[in-house]
Amino acid sequence: MNSVKRNYIYVGITSDLERRLEEHNSGRNKTTRAYRPFVLIFKKEFKTRSEARVEEKKLKSGYGKEFLKNLVLSQSDENIER
Repeated sequence: MNSVKRNYIYVGITSDLERRLEEHNSGRNKTTRAYRPFVLIFKKEFKTRSEARVEEKKLKSGYGKEFLKNLVLSQSDENIER
């Protein structure tokens, strides 16, 4: 998820994406409250939680954060062109 107002990308795992996004946007998550609102920029589904955790760690690494930042920039460019 990307913060609409601030330079912040949140990476996490959940079994209910819609609920989790609503929790972040409603301010129920203390850690991300200051960065609201969020928009979904990337999702990937896995069969097991352990597989999801491996991918979460990759996305929280330097390489993963760079991938997500580029994703945000490319989505911003698409919105400008429309």
